[in-house]
Amino acid sequence: MDSAARRSDGGLFEGLYRVIMRRDSVYITFVIAGAFLGKQAIDYRVHKM
Repeated sequence: MDSAARRSDGGLFEGLYRVIMRRDSVYITFVIAGAFLGKQAIDYRVHKM
C-alpha cells in the first residue's frame, strides 16, 4: 500500500482530529467548551442528587 492510499483512508476520527488540531485557536476553543460543558454536566448531576 503506498502512502497516498493510506492518507486517503483516514476515517471519521482522523478527519475530526485534523479539523480540531489544524489551528491553535480551534483547539483552545474546543478545550474550553469541553471544560464548560463538563462543569455543567457535573453541576447538574450533583444538584439532582
